[in-house]
Amino acid sequence: MSLRVAERISGIQPFYVMELLRRAKELEAEGRYIIHMEIGEPDFTTPQTILKAAIAHTATGDVKYTSAAGLPELREKIAAFYRLKYGVKIPARRIFVTPGATGAFLLALGASLNPGEEVLMADPCYPCNANYVQLYDGKTRTIPVDASSHYQLTADLIERHWSANTKGVLIASPSNPTGTMIPRAEFKKTIATTNRMCGCFYSDEIYHGLVYGAQAATALEFSDEVFVINSFSKYFGMTGWRIGWLIVPEIFIDATEKLSQNIFISTSSDAQHAALAAFDESTLAELENRRLEFGKRRDFLYDALLRLGFEIPIKPEGAFYIYARCAKFTDDSFKFAMDLLESEGVAVTPGKDFGTHEAHHALRFAYTTSLDRLADAMRRLERFINKK
Repeated sequence: MSLRVAERISGIQPFYVMELLRRAKELEAEGRYIIHMEIGEPDFTTPQTILKAAIAHTATGDVKYTSAAGLPELREKIAAFYRLKYGVKIPARRIFVTPGATGAFLLALGASLNPGEEVLMADPCYPCNANYVQLYDGKTRTIPVDASSHYQLTADLIERHWSANTKGVLIASPSNPTGTMIPRAEFKKTIATTNRMCGCFYSDEIYHGLVYGAQAATALEFSDEVFVINSFSKYFGMTGWRIGWLIVPEIFIDATEKLSQNIFISTSSDAQHAALAAFDESTLAELENRRLEFGKRRDFLYDALLRLGFEIPIKPEGAFYIYARCAKFTDDSFKFAMDLLESEGVAVTPGKDFGTHEAHHALRFAYTTSLDRLADAMRRLERFINKK
């Protein structure tokens, strides 16, 4: 008998940036100074209020399982956050605390997606989304998008690409990698269209809070029949704590709880008690200052990349990425990124990690490092371009 890897794994794509990150770590081990602009992780530390809450809980020694859906008081705090920030009332019973946004996606798709059913999503988009679908033996239909639709799906695109096997639609606003948001009126139309098709609407809102103009709309403003995925990782600066949340339509509560009990048992109780402090007034004030700093970085990087000759059709409205066209310099953005790392010690993400549509002409720059380091990176990038 020979052991075999499950067939579904053949359809799951690796992160191409991991090859670049591996090489960056090797260069650092050799003593090279590398400026990291490839990883979507805030450089700010976890706020002290959150750390203190975690330490206080751990010190009690009462670090045990919680209910599968999460601490009741945390679910209530999340519900209160939606009332205050968005003006929507969500019963806490519809909120599930999860091991990161990844856990939220796995629960949402596990409770709603059957083998062979497909989910529509934009190209470019976050690569793991398609892999989550593949894990449940579903299919992904990616739809090429560009600046004309803010790099987002539209109601018209959804209707035109809907098929007998389509189960639903995934939209991320703000988006990774483009940082763009779906306009409010179009957002409402995409949800209405999906509901009319009796499909599931999955709204990736993990970059909410990190916006630099108008507030991002939540799908819950337009319908109760939506899945909303969010996280404490990005805006709240808790990446390594692995904690997020999922809001489900009423009809999916029992199925989601049953799935959560079997897959996760519960999210880390330390992380949950820490997250209770995420909504404190002092924490939110600190996070607002961080948002303003990210806005300054965005403006600097946007102007610098344009000056160097990169194309950025839409200035990012949220998250902490700029997805820039580099067709002026290369027809192979992956090679460009690897050469830039080797030559100048600047790490960025090639477009092929986010899809196939014009990916060879795109690079994602993360402004998750200081302004001084961004300025240094741009000097190195300019030197690299001038050598070519």
